[in-house]
Amino acid sequence: MPELMIDFITSLDGYGAADGWPGWWGLEGPEYLAWLENQPEADYTVLMGANTYRLMSGLATDGEPGTDVLADMPKIVFSTTLTEPVSWANTRLISQDPVEAVRSMKDTGTESMRTIGSLMLCRSLLRAGLVDRFRVVVFPVITGSTGKDRIYDGYPDVSLDLVSNRTFDGRLELLEYVPTVLAGPPGAGS
Repeated sequence: MPELMIDFITSLDGYGAADGWPGWWGLEGPEYLAWLENQPEADYTVLMGANTYRLMSGLATDGEPGTDVLADMPKIVFSTTLTEPVSWANTRLISQDPVEAVRSMKDTGTESMRTIGSLMLCRSLLRAGLVDRFRVVVFPVITGSTGKDRIYDGYPDVSLDLVSNRTFDGRLELLEYVPTVLAGPPGAGS
C-alpha cells in the first residue's frame, strides 16, 4: 500500500515561515541542499492545497532556487477555487474532498505521497488517520514575534514514535516519526 508522509520545515517554536526572514531562515547549508536534491522520496506524488500551490508555482515561475527540483515531480493540488488548466507542469487538480481522495489513492493506487506546506490539508489527513510518516526539519531559530503559519495549531493529540533522525550542516535537525492520533492525552479517559 502506498504511504503518505507529512513533510514540514519549522522554526524551533513551530512556525513554517517568518516575516522578514529569508527562505529556510537563511540557514540552509550544503548538506541539507544536497539531501533535498537527492532525497529518496523524489518519486512521491506531492500533495498541496491551493494556497501552497499559488505560492510554490509562483516561486518556481520566478526561478526561486530549490523549486526547480519540484518541476518534474508529479503534483496534486486540492482546490475548489482553482480551475483547469493549472499552469505548473505535472500538476493535477482535484476538486473533491482531499481526505476521501487520498484514502482512495492509498487503497487503490501504487504511488506513495507526501505533502508540501498546506497546513489545513495536513491537519485533515492526520486527523483522518491517513498519515504513515511525519517528517520535520527543525531550523535553530525562534521566530516568536515575526513567525507566521503556526504549524500545529488545531492538530489533534498525536503520539510520535521516532524512526529516523539526522543532523545537517551541524545545526538542522531532521526528525521522522510514525504518528498515532490519540483521542486525548494518555490517561485522560480513565
